[in-house]
Amino acid sequence: MRVFVTGATGAIGGHAVPALLRAGHEVSALARTPEKAAALTALGAAAVSVSLFDRAALADAFAGHDAVANLASAIPPMSRFLSRKAWADCARVRTEGSAAVADAALAAGVGRMVQESVSMLYRDHGAHWIDEDHPIDHYPLARSNIAAEHSAHRFTEYGGVGVVLRFGWFYGPGAEHSEQLLAQARHHIAVQLGAAGSYVSSIHMADAGRAVAAALDAPAGTYNVVDDEPLTKREYAAALADAAGTRAWIHGPGRAALLLGDRLTSLTRSIRVRNGKFRETTGWAPDFPSAREGWRATAE
Repeated sequence: MRVFVTGATGAIGGHAVPALLRAGHEVSALARTPEKAAALTALGAAAVSVSLFDRAALADAFAGHDAVANLASAIPPMSRFLSRKAWADCARVRTEGSAAVADAALAAGVGRMVQESVSMLYRDHGAHWIDEDHPIDHYPLARSNIAAEHSAHRFTEYGGVGVVLRFGWFYGPGAEHSEQLLAQARHHIAVQLGAAGSYVSSIHMADAGRAVAAALDAPAGTYNVVDDEPLTKREYAAALADAAGTRAWIHGPGRAALLLGDRLTSLTRSIRVRNGKFRETTGWAPDFPSAREGWRATAE
């Protein structure tokens, strides 16, 4: 299959492109700089320079492809995570960019569109398991993800196969915050956002990349892509400490993070997400069943 990937040099794209190539697909990838183009070419992908917001140019680039995987994002660094302004570029990518990708793919006759999204859209369900039919929330930072999902659904409405992948909290090589969290753990600091008994559903970057390749065989719809065993915030902090080879002396900010309201909603709520639908539909399974194994591998 010929696959065009946007966000090919980002956190998930850096794993998705090799996964697609290993699966035998022919990959074209959007590159914004000569350096990124060279890196993609070295992997075996065809680098293409085009604006994510130029529908006509995108349609030309997509011509002859069987699928488009829209993995473009612009998540700010952890140091600016609480700034609403810092999310402006990400919001534009996910709203205007996803709409342009869907329109261009339809115009080019592409049959399939895979759209990255996040499982943190779900409402807090405590310790209860969450499937794809559970309600989502519309807090401010979620709106651009919801817009991206709507673009994929619109692609399906107009005759294509739109697949939405709701990923868990990314960690591992390529996720910028991973090294920061490990560094803090090595200094005996455990970052714990929200109540200790609340759940976080995560996904290792390598497993996320393989999921993009697996999504090429999925029927139109929305799928949760998370590991098998969501951990409580307390267990997640312990997994980080174990990977760092230390013991946590300081835990925080805990419930105090709730005081920051919707700016941290995606990370403070309790979401225990199930991946059964995607596993059963595609045969995909995570190599790292929980963050315990994944963080150990990341720290090595």
